[in-house]
Amino acid sequence: MRQGSQTPGWFGFVAAAALSATPAAATGDRALGEYLSSECTACHQSSGKQVGGIPAIVGYPADQFIALMGAYRDKHRDNQVMQTIAGRLTQEELLALAAYYESLKPTQ
Repeated sequence: MRQGSQTPGWFGFVAAAALSATPAAATGDRALGEYLSSECTACHQSSGKQVGGIPAIVGYPADQFIALMGAYRDKHRDNQVMQTIAGRLTQEELLALAAYYESLKPTQ
């Protein structure tokens, strides 16, 4: 590469690729989330409506979804069913579910 060229070197290319890959990985795989969601919809309505004491999770912001599930996993929130479910999810599965539910819009 000649001096003064605008083309980044190998290090610049690798750094740019790593940085651009980080947000995509952090958002989770929505297709995987959709696949995993069948257990969630057994209680949570797929319409996005709250029924009884079971909250709606359709359209829920991913960061809040992840925080709530972490609180259940760490037993800071009291619900044995949710503690069990959250406790067996991998980080990849949790990110995927969060991305999937955030992407949905409630039906009215």
